[in-house]
Amino acid sequence: MILFPHAKINIGLDIVGRAANGYHLLETVMIPTDWEDILELTPMADGPTRLTCTGRPVDCPPEKNLVMKAFNALSTIVGGLPPTDIRLHKNIPDGAGLGGGSADAAFTIVGLNELYNLGLGREQLAAVAATIGADCPFFIYDRPMLCTGIGTEMTPVDLPVELNAFTLAIVKPPLGVSTAEAYRGVAIGRPEQPLAQRVGRSVEDWQGTVTNAFELTVIPLHPQIGEIKEQLLAAGAIYASMSGSGSAVYGYFPKVDSEALAQLLRDQMPACDIHVCQK
Repeated sequence: MILFPHAKINIGLDIVGRAANGYHLLETVMIPTDWEDILELTPMADGPTRLTCTGRPVDCPPEKNLVMKAFNALSTIVGGLPPTDIRLHKNIPDGAGLGGGSADAAFTIVGLNELYNLGLGREQLAAVAATIGADCPFFIYDRPMLCTGIGTEMTPVDLPVELNAFTLAIVKPPLGVSTAEAYRGVAIGRPEQPLAQRVGRSVEDWQGTVTNAFELTVIPLHPQIGEIKEQLLAAGAIYASMSGSGSAVYGYFPKVDSEALAQLLRDQMPACDIHVCQK
């Protein structure tokens, strides 16, 4: 079985409070993109389950990879899974706020459920995914969601239809941002108007109103992220923002030729990874 876990972006992100256990409470809209990894699941006759990673370097041993954590979590829930050969080819960069590792874990859970006819429903799969990471359940549902609480409480959200008339470009600078670094010193505050209402406006009204609270702490530490945001706006983006806790930045451009846009951005930012979405 071959699956294509894909990255997400955050459209707006507000830190609205703090729970008694110390976790930050947030509101954000997450949507899937077409920047994809490749995940292959193959049943084995015997032997231990193994994970082989290719593509972009993965900075952890296989046993600590979120894919193996997902396999083990699901195996515990169902009382054991058959040995499986897992191959993961990484295209999505890490440390980017794009949820690549979470996507890989969630798609592993979904794929194993289908491969071995486990019969688990989506809510059951999301519950398993939530034990791996806060972003993981989003990829089980795999549609635009308003995420609240610590990010695991999800409500389907409809984005402006006009968004289909824009081209999405994602830029990953040659640096990563750890989640701990992003949260350190982040400002807590509930905007006057809820995020879902602000996102429901015309896309042309998003800049300056649909904001990412992490930018206030991350950009001073990594000015290149702010520079990329300004470059995207100068290149014609109608809206640009950092995704999640960074370091990736994305921009929505009036519908243009994707290859021409990708080349323009590569010429302007040659040290960065550029992905222009095709759909």
